[in-house]
Amino acid sequence: MKLGLVPLLLLSLVFNNCKAQKQKMSIEKNPLLCDIETGACESPKAQTGIPVSQITADSDKIKIIYFTDPICSSCWGIEPQLRKLKLEYGSKIEIEYRMGGLLPDWSYNSGGISKPSDVAHHWDEVSEHYDMPIDGDLWLEDPLDSSYPPSIAFKAAQMQGEVKAMLFMRAIREMVFLKKINIAKQENLVAAALQVGLDVEQFKTDLNNNKAKDAFKEDLKLGREYGVRGFPTIFFIDKSGKKEIVYGTRPYAFYEMGVLKVDASIKKKEYRKDWKTLFSKYNSLTAKEFSVLSGMPRTECETHLDKLVASNHLDKLTTKNGSLWTKK
Repeated sequence: MKLGLVPLLLLSLVFNNCKAQKQKMSIEKNPLLCDIETGACESPKAQTGIPVSQITADSDKIKIIYFTDPICSSCWGIEPQLRKLKLEYGSKIEIEYRMGGLLPDWSYNSGGISKPSDVAHHWDEVSEHYDMPIDGDLWLEDPLDSSYPPSIAFKAAQMQGEVKAMLFMRAIREMVFLKKINIAKQENLVAAALQVGLDVEQFKTDLNNNKAKDAFKEDLKLGREYGVRGFPTIFFIDKSGKKEIVYGTRPYAFYEMGVLKVDASIKKKEYRKDWKTLFSKYNSLTAKEFSVLSGMPRTECETHLDKLVASNHLDKLTTKNGSLWTKK
């Protein structure tokens, strides 16, 4: 009998050791390791100061406060869902983008990440899971030191209007996720500003003065006050303070229900789903985005889009983990 207890004791020791390791890993979780199960890139534990119940919308539209980061891979994963939400409920919602500060610098060693190259394989895995092209080789070839410079750059872009700021955010995300371009470098941020039609000289001035930096600090402060612990975190709020929160990467229905739980009377807008209309709304689309927006089965999308490339209607950028189609 004593001999029979040995395997049980060993099993118990192994189980307890694994449990301890798992607990240790969860405590030391690195924000750049986005959790595929929760669909979130988690930041250090936030301190809640303002009860979310005290937040209200300023107009009759539903206010959507979206805490994100330019290099948040889970946030890139919900681009299809957010683009569809804008098409169906755009006239009824107001999206307020707030920067979260995912990567301050590399002065830490946690969650299995101590250097940029540790992120490369994780990004490739996330790309496959979300079916959105992400090339992890960025972290091997030209890694970012911090996500703060592109976050501050976004706040500078916002000073020239929300429409151009959204185009700027999309441009720098395509740079970092598909083109392996280091968006912490100012010359690359300026190139993105030029690409989307910002006043480049004003952008550079705002980027390097305290206005954009202070606006970014205000976003970080607000995130702490709202208790945001990871990205994406999205608050849906109406004028009376009624709210719904969607945390992490979720199917489209979760974001749609976020709107409808706050105001069930809102009706979605029907929109044309042909390729010309979609590419007139959004200049570039991945296959997953085209599938979500058009309703075409995902398995048919690449063939359809490639035919449009062959007929000289679209351009195609191919990466090792997927492609991006752009209107000519």
